[in-house]
Amino acid sequence: MEFLYEYGLFLAKAVTLIIALVVVMAVIASARQRSQGHDADLEVKDLSASWRLQRDRLLKQMTPAKLLKAQQKQDAKAEKASKGKQLERKRVLYVLDFKGSMDAHEVSALRDEVSAILAVADHEQDEVLVRLESGGGVVHGYGLGASQLERLRRANLPLTVAIDKVAASGGYLMAVVASRIACAPFAYIGSIGVIAQLPNFNKLLRKHDVDYEQHTAGEYKRTLSVFGENTDEGRAKFREELALIHQQFKAHVHRFRPALQIDDVATGEVWSGVEAHQRGLVDDLLTSDDLLQARLAASDWQVLALSRKTPRPLLARLLKPAASLAQRALLAVSRS
Repeated sequence: MEFLYEYGLFLAKAVTLIIALVVVMAVIASARQRSQGHDADLEVKDLSASWRLQRDRLLKQMTPAKLLKAQQKQDAKAEKASKGKQLERKRVLYVLDFKGSMDAHEVSALRDEVSAILAVADHEQDEVLVRLESGGGVVHGYGLGASQLERLRRANLPLTVAIDKVAASGGYLMAVVASRIACAPFAYIGSIGVIAQLPNFNKLLRKHDVDYEQHTAGEYKRTLSVFGENTDEGRAKFREELALIHQQFKAHVHRFRPALQIDDVATGEVWSGVEAHQRGLVDDLLTSDDLLQARLAASDWQVLALSRKTPRPLLARLLKPAASLAQRALLAVSRS
C-alpha cells in the first residue's frame, strides 16, 4: 500500500511538472502568434457540389448498370458539346449560420461574413440565407447583429432568415430585419420584451457589519447596486430605462414588419412557429432544409456556405491534452 502511495505521489508531481512546462510553452507560443498577427480564416464550402455528390452516389446504387452506363455516355456527350462555350456565372445563394450566445460574441464573425458577401455578390441576382438560432442576450450585441444583417438589406440583397429551433428576444431582433422569415412549426418565436435582474447583498453585508462605499459623479451614473442599498428613485429610473429599450425594440420590429399589431405581440411572450405565423411574426412554415433544397436542385444556382473560423488559442489547444493526462493520472491514483 505504501508503494502505491509513493507511486501516486510521484505520478502527481510528474503530471504537475508536465502541465507547468506546457503552460510556459503555450504562453511563449501564444505571444509569438499574436505578434505575427494571425487572423481568423473565412471558409467557403460548396454545398451544391456536396449535394450533387451525395445524389450521384445514391443514384448509382438505385440505377441498373446498363441504364447507368447509358446515362454516363449521355452526360459525357453533353459535357463535350458544352466545351468551348462561354460559361455564365450562376446565381449564388450565400448561406450563413448564426448560433448566438448570451453575450452575442458571434456577431464578430457575422460582420466579416457579411463584408465578404458584399464584396463579391451580384446584387441583382444573388441571395442570402441566414440559419439563425438564439434565445437572445445583451441588447448592444444583438443590436449590432441586426445592423450587420441590415447592411445586406441596404445593398438590395434578398435576405431570408430560417429559424429551425428558436429566435427569441435578441434572436428575433435580428431575424425581423430579413425580407423573408421562415421557421419550423415547433420553433420558438417572439419574446419581444426586455429583462434585467441582479441580486442585492446589502442586507447580508450589514448583518456582518461590512461597510460598502460607492461614489459616482452624475445623478444616474448607477441606478441599482449589487452591494449598496437601492432606493425607490433608483428603481424607478431603472424601470424607465428598460421601458425605453422596449420602445426601441417595438419600433425596430414595426419598422420591418409594419403590418404587425405591435402592442399585441410585444408582450414578452414566446409562441410556437404555427402561432407566430398566424400572428404575422414569420412568413412561412418551412425549415432551412426546405429552402436549401429548392436552390440545390436548381441547375442555375450555386449554394455556398460561408463561415469565419477563429483558431482556438494555442494555450487552450496545448492545455487540453495536459488536462486529459492529469485526469487519467488522478483516476489511476484513486483506483489504487
